Amino acid sequence: MATLAIALTGNPNTGKSTIFNGLTGARQKIGNWPGVTVDKKIGYVNHKERAISIVDLPGTYSINARSPEEKIVIDYFQYSKPEIAVDVVDSSNIERNLFLTVQLMELRIPLLIDLNMQDEAARRGIHIDMRKLEDAFGMPVVETVGRSKKSVKKLLDVFTSTVMSNYKPSELIENHIQAVDELKNSGMPEEKIQENLIALRYALIDKIMASAVTVENVGPSRSEKIDRFLANGMSALPILLLLLYATFELTFNWIGQPLADTLGDFLSNDVADWAKDAMEAGGVADWMQSLVSDGIIKGVGSVLSFVPLIFTLFFCLSFLDGTGYMARVAFVMDPIMRRVGLTGKGIMPLIMGFGCGVPAIMGARALDSEKDRMTSILITPFLTCGAKLPVMALFAAMFFPDHAANVVFAMYLAGIVMAIVMAKVLGVTTFKDKGSTFLLELPPYRMPDMKTVLLETWDKGKGYLVKAGTIIFAMSVLIWFLSNYNFAGPTEDMDTSFLASIGAAMSALFTFHGFGTWEAGSAIVTGILAKESVLSTMGILYGTPDISTEAEDAVETAATMADSMGGAFTMMSALAFMVFTQLYTPCVTALGTIRKETGKWKWVFFAAGYTFAAAWVVSLLVYQGGRLLGFE
Repeated sequence: MATLAIALTGNPNTGKSTIFNGLTGARQKIGNWPGVTVDKKIGYVNHKERAISIVDLPGTYSINARSPEEKIVIDYFQYSKPEIAVDVVDSSNIERNLFLTVQLMELRIPLLIDLNMQDEAARRGIHIDMRKLEDAFGMPVVETVGRSKKSVKKLLDVFTSTVMSNYKPSELIENHIQAVDELKNSGMPEEKIQENLIALRYALIDKIMASAVTVENVGPSRSEKIDRFLANGMSALPILLLLLYATFELTFNWIGQPLADTLGDFLSNDVADWAKDAMEAGGVADWMQSLVSDGIIKGVGSVLSFVPLIFTLFFCLSFLDGTGYMARVAFVMDPIMRRVGLTGKGIMPLIMGFGCGVPAIMGARALDSEKDRMTSILITPFLTCGAKLPVMALFAAMFFPDHAANVVFAMYLAGIVMAIVMAKVLGVTTFKDKGSTFLLELPPYRMPDMKTVLLETWDKGKGYLVKAGTIIFAMSVLIWFLSNYNFAGPTEDMDTSFLASIGAAMSALFTFHGFGTWEAGSAIVTGILAKESVLSTMGILYGTPDISTEAEDAVETAATMADSMGGAFTMMSALAFMVFTQLYTPCVTALGTIRKETGKWKWVFFAAGYTFAAAWVVSLLVYQGGRLLGFE
C-alpha cells in the first residue's frame, strides 16, 4: 500500500509544530525548501499497518505570496498533491485563523480542519459547534489538544479513515469562490481588488462565526492578567533584561561555557596528545602528526567546543518561546527597533550576538521579511561576542590600566553604534526595494512542551554542527598549513611561514593605523578563524605562547605580555587595533553560518568584505583623529 501523504498548514503559534512532533517524534528529516532557508520538516510514522509521511509547512497568516513562507505553501499545494491537507486552527483565535482557511478553500484545496487548543478556547469562553462548522465549509472537522497523546492518536485514526474525495465545498463556499472569481476578473485596479477580496473573506468568516461559534464573557484571561505585568510599559524592559541575563548566565557561565571549556580542553589536549603519541609510536611522519593533532583534531575541537554553547542557548530561547513570552519581547521592542530600520522581532538575534554571532545569525530566520533577515545577519558581526571580549580586556588592561572597564565598554558601544548605522545604510541601499512586514500574535502563556523544545534545540544545533563545522574544519587545516610551511617546505618558526608573509602583506594596509607590523597582520589573519586566535597568535609571535585567552585573566596576561609586546603599540595604535578587531570580518564559524542561512556565497563575501572595509575606515579615523588631538 502506498505511503499516505499528509501536509500540516496553519498560522504561526497554532500548535502545529507540537502536533507534528507528537506525530513523528524523532523520525524527522530537516532540510531547507528549494531556493530558501526556511526549514523543511518531513516526518514518518506507521499506524494500523499504514506508512504515513507528514510535511510540516511553514506557519503563515495568509497566502498572498509576499514572504518565503507564503510562497512555499502556495507552491507546495500547486505542485504536490497530499492525500490530506490538515489546516491546524487555534480555536482560541478562530476568527483570525479562518482567514487562511478561506484562502485555501478559494484554491479548491480539500481541507481537514483541526480545531487545536480547545482547552484554551474553553478558558476564554469560546464554544465551537463542530457539526455546524463542517456544514459551513463542507469539510471534515476534528478537535485536538496538541500536547495530548490521546489527541495525537485520534489524529492518526482520522488520517487512516478519512477519504477527502468524499467531501465537497458547501454551497456557501461555492458562492464565495464564484464571487472571488468575478472580482478578480472585474478589471478593477489590483489594489482595489485586494481590498474587496479582504472584505469578501471577512464577510464569509462573519457568517460562519455567527452560525458555528458562541462566545461568553468570562472576564480577562490568564494571559491578559500576566501581560499587565510582563508586557507593561514600565516593567516589561527590566523583566526582559533580567530574563536575558539569566539566559546568558546559564549559557556562558553556569552550563554552556564550562561544558565548552571542558570539551575543548579534552579535544585540544588529551585527544590531540593521545593521537600524537600513537602516531609517534607508529612511525608516522612529523608533518602528518602535526596535521592530524594541530590541524584536524584541534580544528574539529574548535567546532565541537561551540556545541554546548549553541545547544544551551537555543534550549533557553526555545523554552521561552514555548511559554509565549518571546512574542511579548517583539511587541515591547518594536517601537525602539523601528528607529533602527528593523521590526520588534529583530531584537533577539541582536541580543544573542553579544554572546555568540553563530546563534544570532541563525536566529534571524525567525524574522518575517527578507530585508529584516538579511539586515540582521549582516550587522550582527559588529557586536562584541564572547570571543572578542578577551582581546578587548587584554589590550585595555595593558594600555589603559586606569580606565580598562571604560575602554571595554566603549568597544561595546562602538559595535552597537556601527550596527545601528549599517542597518540604516543597508536599509536605504542594498535592501531599499524590499519592504518589512510585522504581523504579531500574542499567544497564550503556557508551559512549553518539552518534547518540542528539545527537538527544536536539536534541529538548530545539528544544523550548526553539520554546516558551519565543515567550513571551520577546512579553515583549520588551511591555517595549520600557512603556519607551518613556507616555500622551502616545513618550518618550525612561524615568523618564516606563509602566515608571516601574508601578515607582512596585510600589514601594509595598516601603515597609517599605527599597527603596520607583520605580527599584527598575522594576528588579524588568524582572527578570521576565531577571534580568540588574535591573542594566541600574538602570544606565539611575541614569545609568550602559553597566555590565557580568558577575559577574567586579562590583568595577569597583560603583565606577562607587557615586556614582550608593549613596545609594538602606542596608546592610540592599541585603541585603533581594538576598534579594528571589534568590527572587522567575522570568524569562519559565523561566515559558514551566513552561507547556510542565506544559501549564497555572495553574501559570505559581502559580509567579509564590507565589515573589513568599515573596520579599516573607523580604526583609521580613531588613530589619526587621536593624533590630531594630541594623543599618542
